[in-house]
Amino acid sequence: MSDSRTAPYAALVLRLVLGALFLAHAGLKLFVFTPAGTAGFFGSLGLPGWLAYVTIAWELVGGLALILGIWPRLVAIALIPVLVGAIVTVHGPAGFFFTNPKGGWEFLGLWIAGLFALALIGDGPMALKPTTARQAR
Repeated sequence: MSDSRTAPYAALVLRLVLGALFLAHAGLKLFVFTPAGTAGFFGSLGLPGWLAYVTIAWELVGGLALILGIWPRLVAIALIPVLVGAIVTVHGPAGFFFTNPKGGWEFLGLWIAGLFALALIGDGPMALKPTTARQAR
């Protein structure tokens, strides 16, 4: 049984943390690896280089949308393929533990679970554009 008084704040915490993680990963690709370097890395995996730019944009827009609360439940579901792609191409073959060389997929699995939980639990308070209409109290 959930506590109806605090569950919405759990959604808010999930939204903010998950959004910040996506912004941090986009920032890593922009400022540390650089977009061109990220495109080169994608190419080394056999992926088209342009997909790196799409991924960076997806992480930036998705992270901001989660933090601001713009259709958060839908955005959470839409961000899962980015993480599944990272598991399939890089982290899955490295094993489960994130401390393995090239990092495992445990962190990404937890991240996916958090996004799925947010999609199930709801938008939380302070959402600028909630996914569903708020009910009158």
